[in-house]
Amino acid sequence: MISDDIAIKLHDRSSRGETLSAEEQKQLQDWYASQDTAESKMLGLSTSEKTVASLQAQVDAALAQLMTVTKRIQEVASENESLRHEIAMLRRQLMQRLGAQPA
Repeated sequence: MISDDIAIKLHDRSSRGETLSAEEQKQLQDWYASQDTAESKMLGLSTSEKTVASLQAQVDAALAQLMTVTKRIQEVASENESLRHEIAMLRRQLMQRLGAQPA
């Protein structure tokens, strides 16, 4: 189990949309589970309440991952658009140069 300090840093990175390695994601999920267990014990939650809390934690983690992937897709789409414009400009320049050359 990782320390709370490391887990908090991983949580912060994840919540800001940074990509975590598979190992870091596993560590963070394990930490979330231990936090949920500790919280359940402290609050005296029943088994069904623990299940709901666990499911909510899984949903939250999935949403965080979805946000990360969505952000990356948007970045790639933007990069692709920039490259399309650059390619079109280079093609125009090439056509102009080919058209200006004597036969």
